[in-house]
Amino acid sequence: MQNYQSGSVILLKLPFSDAVTFKLRPVLVILDTGDDDVIVARITSQITQTIFDVEIIEWQSAGLMRPSVVRLHKINTVEKRLLERQLGIL
Repeated sequence: MQNYQSGSVILLKLPFSDAVTFKLRPVLVILDTGDDDVIVARITSQITQTIFDVEIIEWQSAGLMRPSVVRLHKINTVEKRLLERQLGIL
């Protein structure tokens, strides 16, 4: 299975409760220890000023479509099989 560099911006297949349909959401790779999981933080363009949101200054070079923030209070461990493709790197 592919390993991901910390700081990579990846599209995640986020499954709905039916486990059949999903939507693609950008995430920031925080840690990949080389197993089948990776630790990620959510990225959103719904910008609200909280102490947990970190603005992505160079959002275009990170492969994002609009100004975005990393939500550091929204950290998850996800299976690598749900990672679709890399958009860029911070």
